[in-house]
Amino acid sequence: MNDKTKKLQHIAIIMDGNGRWAKKRGLPRSAGHKKGAETLKEIVRAAGDMGIKYLTLYAFSTENWQRDPEEVKGLMGLLREYLKSELKEIQENGVKIIFIGERNMLAPDIVEQMYKIEKDTSGNDKMTLCIALSYGSRQEIITTVQKISLLAKKGDISVNDIDIKMFSDMLYTKDMPDPDLLIRTSGEQRLSNYLLWQLAYSEFFFSPTLWPDFSKEELSTIIENFNSRERRYGKN
Repeated sequence: MNDKTKKLQHIAIIMDGNGRWAKKRGLPRSAGHKKGAETLKEIVRAAGDMGIKYLTLYAFSTENWQRDPEEVKGLMGLLREYLKSELKEIQENGVKIIFIGERNMLAPDIVEQMYKIEKDTSGNDKMTLCIALSYGSRQEIITTVQKISLLAKKGDISVNDIDIKMFSDMLYTKDMPDPDLLIRTSGEQRLSNYLLWQLAYSEFFFSPTLWPDFSKEELSTIIENFNSRERRYGKN
């Protein structure tokens, strides 16, 4: 961790704008997704160099399954390629990779590759890269409520045992601190069903830059902005 990130452990990013980036250039949406994947690698590398310990990226939401079937098919193809080759460099740089989301909605070969990557990188400790894939925060919260309800029904816990810590420990992100900073690119200013519980006291930064054009220089500028803010956590 360096001086610029001494107050910052965890950044969450909504990588938005791939389609618009491609449209502006008269290219198919798939070209935007491919360029966005290249940007992802650059930002992961830059975050690691800056000393960020946790980086959570919103890669594909549960709502994204409703997109045009051809676009979804292309995204899944890009994902397969990314899992098999592009993540190799990230792994070799000491990054632990985990995935959160509804794996039952993904093809078996993709899920198998995800588990393999998690196993192969489990001992890495430079940074944790959390990829939200087929993820929806409302479903995550419902799943957590179901887990707690089952424990209560079995008599393993009482209603009075249920508190914020127990709930947090049963979320997909149970082993990570909550994000200090949320960045969303492309100018949109909404959470889109992303980490609704975890972002309760995060600082937000909305960038007009489309994700494929997002750079390590802009990331550095946003971190400087974050460091100038006073986080009160509702205390005053």
